[in-house]
Amino acid sequence: MIRNSRRFILLVVSALVLTSCGNGGSSTVQENYISGNGAVTFISADDRAMAPKLTGDTLYGTKFDFVGNKIAVVNVWASWCSPCRAEIPALNSLSQKYPDVQFMGILTRDNLANAEVFARQLAVTYPNFIDDSLLLGFRNTLPANAIPTTVVLDKQGRVAARISGPVTVGGLSDLIERLRAE
Repeated sequence: MIRNSRRFILLVVSALVLTSCGNGGSSTVQENYISGNGAVTFISADDRAMAPKLTGDTLYGTKFDFVGNKIAVVNVWASWCSPCRAEIPALNSLSQKYPDVQFMGILTRDNLANAEVFARQLAVTYPNFIDDSLLLGFRNTLPANAIPTTVVLDKQGRVAARISGPVTVGGLSDLIERLRAE
């Protein structure tokens, strides 16, 4: 009986130790992705680098080539990502509020069928690339360091800002207005 009690106590202690191991930082690991906290990084105009060429197949089966010469918002997302789902209404609203700004998405690590259903249900009208290798082009500027991540390009096609985590209407509007004023 004492031996069984010791085993039980050892089992309980082991379970507590294993379940208490976690990430105590501001980002959390869930479903093999890092969720950002909404931190904004802005690059001064003199220090900006060119964004990669954004061209390719889209979620709705068309081709899209971003030509440039306008502010652009590039959102990295996945349909299984809760913060991504939560930010879509803000992105849809802002894409309507700023018709002179090109909104685009890059789908990453997702099932195309699930992503297409998700995008249609939420009436996402801007193009969404299905080639997440486009993300490699941002590696020397402001790479996607969380899902979702939103990168904002200036009128010259340079990487100007990044939001790591879900966007808000106010936060993204401020970035767009700041770039419009340049």
